[in-house]
Amino acid sequence: MNRVNRLPIRFPAWRRRVLLLGVLGGFVVLLGRSIYLQAMHTAFLQQEGDARYNRTLTLPAHRGAITDRNGEQLASSTEVESIWASPQDVEIDSDKLKQLAALLDMKSADLQNKLDKEDKTFVYLRRRMSPADADKVGALHIPGIYKQREYRRYYPAAEVTAHVVGFTGIEDAGQEGMELMFQNWLSGKSGVRHVRKDRSGHIIEDLEAPKMPQDGHDLALSIDLNIQYLAHRELKNAVAAHKAKAGAIVVLDAKTGEVLAMANQPTYNPNNPANIAGKSRNRAVVDIFEPGSTLKPFTIAAALQSGLATPDTQIETAPGSLRIGSATIHDTHPEGRLTLTQVIQKSSNVGAAKLALGMSPQYMWTTFNQVGFGSPASIGFPGEASGKLRPYKNWRPIEQATMAFGHGISLSLLQLARAYTVFADDGEIKPVTLLKLKEPPIGQRVFSTETARNVRAMLETVTQPGGTAPRAQVMGYRVAGKTGTAHKSDVGGYAANRYVSSFVGMAPASNPRLIIAVMIDEPGDGQYYGGTVAAPVFSAVMSGALRQLGVPQDAPNNNIVIPAGASEVGEMT
Repeated sequence: MNRVNRLPIRFPAWRRRVLLLGVLGGFVVLLGRSIYLQAMHTAFLQQEGDARYNRTLTLPAHRGAITDRNGEQLASSTEVESIWASPQDVEIDSDKLKQLAALLDMKSADLQNKLDKEDKTFVYLRRRMSPADADKVGALHIPGIYKQREYRRYYPAAEVTAHVVGFTGIEDAGQEGMELMFQNWLSGKSGVRHVRKDRSGHIIEDLEAPKMPQDGHDLALSIDLNIQYLAHRELKNAVAAHKAKAGAIVVLDAKTGEVLAMANQPTYNPNNPANIAGKSRNRAVVDIFEPGSTLKPFTIAAALQSGLATPDTQIETAPGSLRIGSATIHDTHPEGRLTLTQVIQKSSNVGAAKLALGMSPQYMWTTFNQVGFGSPASIGFPGEASGKLRPYKNWRPIEQATMAFGHGISLSLLQLARAYTVFADDGEIKPVTLLKLKEPPIGQRVFSTETARNVRAMLETVTQPGGTAPRAQVMGYRVAGKTGTAHKSDVGGYAANRYVSSFVGMAPASNPRLIIAVMIDEPGDGQYYGGTVAAPVFSAVMSGALRQLGVPQDAPNNNIVIPAGASEVGEMT
């Protein structure tokens, strides 16, 4: 075998030098680039790194529960999961995109649009999923897709307590009712955790000690859920039966001023607040109306307190009308001479107007102001109305006369119910509250005990034969109360065929425990008198509530007497 001698290849010296200079030049460039990035762009690079791997996690606080006075839950929070993405980190193929879209109940195209937002580091894909469904998303193991624990509010009584309790929004903040009113008390304070994650979304370290959340406080309302159900049911039935536009009812504890029930129609389901337009307003607190004849007892009480009249004072109401300037006041049923008791029982506008004109405007205004007219009931409820009580210096005689029977003055149903505590509590007006009290509040005296009891006795005749509200009677209990039927105000005056029908009363009349105020807005079946439309609702709710509370009877079980033609008994103011 021939051996071939290979001569070593020798490169020119200049080529070695060029290669060496090239390598050294590359190192210099890398060194310069390193110095440039680490010395001059440190903040930028740090920011970019933090954006990809550092996360600030919100540790949500558990929202406090809302309960009724007996501990029954009206609002509670349950754990849910929200799914979010960091579009920059998402790695997903078409098959997993379809699977993820199906689990999120989204269209694949919509999901892809969210994931294409690579300029964002945080995008919600689905809020408030059940933990079980969220676990199915996690099982796909898609980089850049994460879960976040949150809480969702649940309302066991749903539409029954909706207007009192309210509801929370997507961020678990109160939007209406007590949820809004006590937002800071219920919500607590969220915690914060700063962490570093890997590309799979796993936490690899805490960057600092986490700040733990502070849970919200529970809230006990004055509401009695059983009475609330009763009030809701009876009001709903009455609004439907009379084809009314709306309605409201308030049940007060006459001894403490606590609201035991407050319901409105129409209502809504706070567990699904998507369709609440026009239904979320708590009419009993935020809406005002002219109360009509339910204001006459305060005119009578003012006259008694001032010494202008006594219970036996007689007033000539014939011929059933009274002309004041260019205006004329009418009685629905013309009468002759009436005692003060009969003015209440028959609901005489003429009698009330004559009494009012015998008092000074300032004294009458002061009396109305002391029972809360023209001022909010001060329960702190969002949107609470103050009503309208014009300054007495601007009153004309006709205005003073019509205010005596509830025209030219406006108030909320809650204000009206509260005002009646002066008759239930022997002349003292009680503050009202939606919170459960540990002890009864101190009232403010407006009338003497004698005046209050005299008016309460007059109000008892309203529910007896000859009065305007025999349908307000309750088996086994004496009832005192007053009807109201008023035309609704309209542009340029009052609407001819639109009414507000109301009834406010208390029982047992011998020692009142409950006050109930009912308002039916625009009954549309041809019946509109307060004694026909609102009084039966009062009777049904009062009967059930008194028995539920175990209030002793003050009348025999055969005390109810409904005279013939009672369905047509009424008054018009």
